[in-house]
Amino acid sequence: MAWVVLFVSAALETVWATALGESHGFTRPGPTLVFVATIAVSLGAFGYVLRHIPISTAYAVWTGTGAALTVLWGMATGAEPVTALRLLFIAGIVGCAVGLKLVPARSTRGRPRRDSVPRTLPRG
Repeated sequence: MAWVVLFVSAALETVWATALGESHGFTRPGPTLVFVATIAVSLGAFGYVLRHIPISTAYAVWTGTGAALTVLWGMATGAEPVTALRLLFIAGIVGCAVGLKLVPARSTRGRPRRDSVPRTLPRG
């Protein structure tokens, strides 16, 4: 489930980044409101993801996926040119994100799992 939320959060990154550009320095209320709403949901979802996926992997996948989707959106809307090299580099970003998902996490033998560490210090 955390991986699904991560990709939804990355897609929302595309929305808020596009809205930020369209807000013209927060002078246009519509895009500004879209920016504020989607960045809040995107970062909230990303915070949830970090409880389940190590930040090193999650952040790389989140930013890479968001960047690739933003460029693809720019191409789809005609704001950016579609070239073979751009598509090749986007494929590279996506390939790296998939690779990070497929590589197994390093063993944590002998150390408690991050989610099993007490949140407060024991009294004593």
